[in-house]
Amino acid sequence: MNYKQLGRTGLFVSELCFGTMTFGGKGFWSAIGQLPQQAADNLVDRVLDAGINFIDTADVYSEGESEKIIGKALGKRRKDVVLATKVFGRMGQGPNEVGLSRGHIMQAIEDSLVRLGTDYIDLYQIHGFDAFTPIEETLRALDDLVHAGKVRYIGCSNQAAWQLMKSIWVADKYNLHRFECLQAYYTIAGRDLEREIVPTLLDQNLGLMVWSPLAGGLLSGKYDRDGKGTGKGRRVNFDFPPIDRERAFNVVDVMRVISRDKNVSVAQIALAWLLHQPVVTSVIIGANTPEQLMDNLASPEVKLSVEELTRLNEVSELPSEYPAWMIKRQTENRFPEEVKEK
Repeated sequence: MNYKQLGRTGLFVSELCFGTMTFGGKGFWSAIGQLPQQAADNLVDRVLDAGINFIDTADVYSEGESEKIIGKALGKRRKDVVLATKVFGRMGQGPNEVGLSRGHIMQAIEDSLVRLGTDYIDLYQIHGFDAFTPIEETLRALDDLVHAGKVRYIGCSNQAAWQLMKSIWVADKYNLHRFECLQAYYTIAGRDLEREIVPTLLDQNLGLMVWSPLAGGLLSGKYDRDGKGTGKGRRVNFDFPPIDRERAFNVVDVMRVISRDKNVSVAQIALAWLLHQPVVTSVIIGANTPEQLMDNLASPEVKLSVEELTRLNEVSELPSEYPAWMIKRQTENRFPEEVKEK
């Protein structure tokens, strides 16, 4: 297992992060996974044995059950992992039991600490954008949690590039702890992140945690262009995230060829492509079975050649949009030909 620095911090995390959305299966989340404690214990044992030191969850996953299960599964091994959770989603029926207000954050952190059976969170992430709460209020609350020792680092998820830059500006202006990483959707068949967010992450030295790297299972090789498949998997009952299926299956067609040449699974090729992207810090993998987990854990061993990466990049390339094509054109025309040749 390789380890990468998380943003500007001195913290090193495994290039694969174990996601626990499949734990519990309560309410809305039952369509994603319904793993009980014993099955979760087994998966956690396997990921720790494989060298993963990074585990991600959220308070809303199975209405808090995921946090409870991972807390019990870790037990005394808590100190061996970088534990991440999130705040934002609705955790009750009251008008203030959702969002990123100071009130909700302060209550949510206490509840998460109890469920996880720990006295600190390594990485506390806001789970989305709250249009009703000023970012100053959110960042001040998170900064207080860091100073109180309940949180060590803060991160964000599902943000636009302008929201990231605004939060960094506010943190700098008021001398507050800033977000050190973004958790976002990114796959070889969904490369929208590359338009505005990837340049922002690279410019501001923010880490990137990738969620749903197999596009909700669509890139696992289980599904075919004609609609035929195994009849199993998350997409059967939970068709998310949205994706351009024509482009996705064009990518799967190329991945199938490369996977056969390398004698690995299609899913491993999809994960390996992400691990070859310089902006990616850690890819979040989840599983409902030990077989799925072991297949995903083998992805760092898959090395893609320059020719294979070129084939994959060409079939999945985003159509050019303004102002990207203008920026590219102006950059290319910045110097005379004789200077560029040197």
